[in-house]
Amino acid sequence: MITFDPLWETMKKGVTTYTLITKYSFSKGTLDAMKHNRSITLTTLNDICSILGCSVEDVILYIPDEK
Repeated sequence: MITFDPLWETMKKGVTTYTLITKYSFSKGTLDAMKHNRSITLTTLNDICSILGCSVEDVILYIPDEK
């Protein structure tokens, strides 16, 4: 499973969801998808890393599924 838990910690350094919506034109649907750990595009992931000045590991975390 991919989780966006690291993203919310990274965003505490100064970028809010409001800023993503108003300044960077993120859709509320995209933010909702991330809040519920649903898939986003690699383009969106790239945009988030660029805006936050961080790496992918600061946005997503891979947790192996239990078998």
